Amino acid sequence: MNYSQYYPVDVINGPGTRATLFVSGCEHQCRGCYNQSTWSPDSGEAFSDAMVEQIIVDLNDTRIRRRGLSLTGGDPLYPGNLDAVLNLLRHVKARAPGKDVWMWTGYTLENLSPKQRQVVELVDTLVDGKFEQDKHDPNLRFRGSSNQRLIPISQLD
Repeated sequence: MNYSQYYPVDVINGPGTRATLFVSGCEHQCRGCYNQSTWSPDSGEAFSDAMVEQIIVDLNDTRIRRRGLSLTGGDPLYPGNLDAVLNLLRHVKARAPGKDVWMWTGYTLENLSPKQRQVVELVDTLVDGKFEQDKHDPNLRFRGSSNQRLIPISQLD
């Protein structure tokens, strides 16, 4: 997996102060996407064990308290990203207790593959659905178009 950006301190992508990782790779290629540079799975830099460690360190940093991790992109549930994202989330859950995870994906919850569902089980809030330019609404919180849903995964159990 590659990633295009990592923000160790972010107050835009999810509630509170967060660490945010923009992964590379997206097959949806939504018209009007603000992050087209992340569509190619080869864009950006290779995601590494060192980056996993940096994210854990940042999440546990007491000088700048972070509520959690946001995963966006590209698409964290892009098939080529699943192993790396699953590994990252397992580390976050085990080594940064109490931190929540938000994830944005163009896939819908009802249409996830078994492997994608395995990843989503480690997420606290999922924002699902493709960005649809004709449904764009700048007043929506944490999503770009009205068809996208904010789903608290814990409530699905």
